[in-house]
Amino acid sequence: MAEAPVPYDVVIIGGGPGGYNAAIRAGQLGLKVACVEMRATLGGTCLNVGCMPSKALLHASEMFDAANSEFAKIGIEVQPKLNLGQMHKAKDDSVTALTKGIEFLFKKNKADWIKGRGKIVGRTQEGLSKVEVTAADGSVQTLEAKNIVIATGSEPTPLPGVAFEDGKVIDSTGALSLPAVPKKLIVIGAGIIGLELGSVWRRLGAEVTVVEFLDRITPGMDTEVATAFQRTLTKQGMVFKLGAKVTGAKPVKDGVELTVEPSAGGAAETIKGDVVLVAIGRRPYTEGLGLETIGVTPDKRGFIDHDHFKVADGVWVIGDVTHGPMLAHKAEEDAVAVIDTIAGKYGHVDYALVPSVVYTFPEVAWVGQTEDQLKAAGVAYKKGKFPFTANSRAKINHETDGFVKVLADAATDKVLGVHIMGPQAGEMIHEAAITMSFGGASEDIARTCHAHPTRSEAVRQAAMDVEGWMMQA
Repeated sequence: MAEAPVPYDVVIIGGGPGGYNAAIRAGQLGLKVACVEMRATLGGTCLNVGCMPSKALLHASEMFDAANSEFAKIGIEVQPKLNLGQMHKAKDDSVTALTKGIEFLFKKNKADWIKGRGKIVGRTQEGLSKVEVTAADGSVQTLEAKNIVIATGSEPTPLPGVAFEDGKVIDSTGALSLPAVPKKLIVIGAGIIGLELGSVWRRLGAEVTVVEFLDRITPGMDTEVATAFQRTLTKQGMVFKLGAKVTGAKPVKDGVELTVEPSAGGAAETIKGDVVLVAIGRRPYTEGLGLETIGVTPDKRGFIDHDHFKVADGVWVIGDVTHGPMLAHKAEEDAVAVIDTIAGKYGHVDYALVPSVVYTFPEVAWVGQTEDQLKAAGVAYKKGKFPFTANSRAKINHETDGFVKVLADAATDKVLGVHIMGPQAGEMIHEAAITMSFGGASEDIARTCHAHPTRSEAVRQAAMDVEGWMMQA
């Protein structure tokens, strides 16, 4: 009589940044682990149709734009020609290489990849959790595990009254593979995704109009930074229609007609574009997950609540499907923390210190609290600022848009928030994150020698300015 298969220590549903990092960490700790993923490749939204392909297009389009507008200023004369097909191929090749890399790490760490759609179907008499996996060909297998980790991520939020239509009304996935540059692109939503993808197609030649319900762009970003950021994007050619609500979309022969009215009420108008990108945010993905079998109900926004990642006996949740920033690196931190917890180690994530980055040009990055949050909480703080116009490296490179802002406690000088708009902001933000993770002061940054000439000197100078002794870099 054949022995029953040994149950898994952990079965993870979802193979995105949270799921695949959890699987790899579990393998590193010697746990028997499987990751169930319904896509044909690992990596989830981020790697397949999100972070990675969008960064490939952002990089390529930035180079194309620079060749058209900046190269001549520094003595390089070229006549660039866009080959969009090759740009997409380079993007796709990079994504393929990265997904293959994750497969290699699974094999190296003895993590099983189970292809199919996972669904929780209850528990065995022995108290093990059960996950039913339906493969693409319809075949079904059931996995048993001591622990289940839900890492199913998120999906684009649809807009009522605006139905998706292939090639005309698209989500972020569609915006990554347009076969031609639209003459006029309308982006609904002035958040990070909309501005990044709008930037790509603006650089490649599209006229881009961004329609936003709020009276500002990038909600959650420090207001002073957001105002400067909008000014820079406007200078680059983006058109913003703020305080505006899209109430309908009508595909026509040569594009899409949107009905737009003021958010506060008023007369509607019609605007027309070749393509409309709906980018109003993302929502947790829990469809068909079988949460009812373990007595779990998502909240009204679709998120799964937890107590230090635990939602039920032997069931855990991480990443976009639960609360916190909907960012790949947050999911990765959740992944390590939850597996360490399952393994009896200490797992923790400080959600106050998760950096955010907008990968436009210039980039915008921040960590910690904004001025708006500090004022609302009644926290006494000091502020230091330094513009990239005064930074030697930025000036030499003709990259002077933006500034660094450091916010510190008025009494203790502890760094409370750092905000950067400028070249390589996403790389520079991490010295602030490390300083804050150790409870450091602005003086710690100000008195740390930075190499010259570098853009990072602007962070030091802003820290110096907290106490009023800024020097020109």
